[in-house]
Amino acid sequence: MTSISIPRRRLLQGTAAALALPSFAALAQAQGRQLRIGHQKGALSILKGRGTLEKRLAPLGVSVKWTEFTAGPVQLEALNVGSIDFGDVGEAPPIFAQAAGAPLAYVATTLPRPQSEAVLVPKGSAIRSVADLKGKKIALNKGSNVHYFIVKLAEKHGLAYSDLNLVYLPPADARAAFEKGSVDAWVIWDPFLAAAEKLLEARILADATGVVGNRGYYFSSLGYVAKNADVLAIAIEEINKVDVWGTAHKNELAAEFAALWGLPQPVAELTVARAAYGTSPISKAVLAEQQKIADTFFELKLIPRKISVLEAAAAGIA
Repeated sequence: MTSISIPRRRLLQGTAAALALPSFAALAQAQGRQLRIGHQKGALSILKGRGTLEKRLAPLGVSVKWTEFTAGPVQLEALNVGSIDFGDVGEAPPIFAQAAGAPLAYVATTLPRPQSEAVLVPKGSAIRSVADLKGKKIALNKGSNVHYFIVKLAEKHGLAYSDLNLVYLPPADARAAFEKGSVDAWVIWDPFLAAAEKLLEARILADATGVVGNRGYYFSSLGYVAKNADVLAIAIEEINKVDVWGTAHKNELAAEFAALWGLPQPVAELTVARAAYGTSPISKAVLAEQQKIADTFFELKLIPRKISVLEAAAAGIA
């Protein structure tokens, strides 16, 4: 019998070993894909409770993992370090994330919700018009959606940005300052807005109607979108189904939100009553709205560089 040379024997042994072990690609295929969702206490939390997304994605071999966060910026940090693939956020945090170099991709948007953010003043305040805010102490969360709102509201009523005496406080601290009378006004969003109206008898001086849109956004990473467009399309469909149901069942939706937020039912009912529900894929027209916010924040030196929001969009958007 002809002997096999040592080099060839090693080659055959290596080939046999390779055939015996599954490749990385095969392992990945066997394990299936995953959608890791970051969510706040909102529409995504209700979707989680339904379990319908898991059922839709199971035939595709996609598993779903949920992680709850306290705020949008924290979710975007998790996206940046690769801990989540999808989440929900307001208008402003994605702009800061993109300016910081995060691989952000906008994938869907809510309908505009201008009545869900407003300037509040105490019940007996002498402030009766937006012009009366000149020089007054105004609490708000720096770099948030309401920061953009107050800038545009001031412009609409003939006030310069320098006329605003802004006090930067997160919602909990802002409410405490508002209750104590340490600030004259508070710019805030629901459900904090509704809670202040119902529980503190605060008065709305002006909401965002006719000023800004106040949309919500669903985001992913550019890398995840490129490989999992089908998964994200299904997620958007399921979120919109919750929106459609909520529009037709506002009392039930308010009850679910009240339980999620730990707030009285009337607060949740007011929040739901003035919100518009509906989710759709991202578009260039919607991102043009985001570009205006980004440009404003750059002019105010809130972000370190000028950005193009379109760079955070999947290829082929309309």
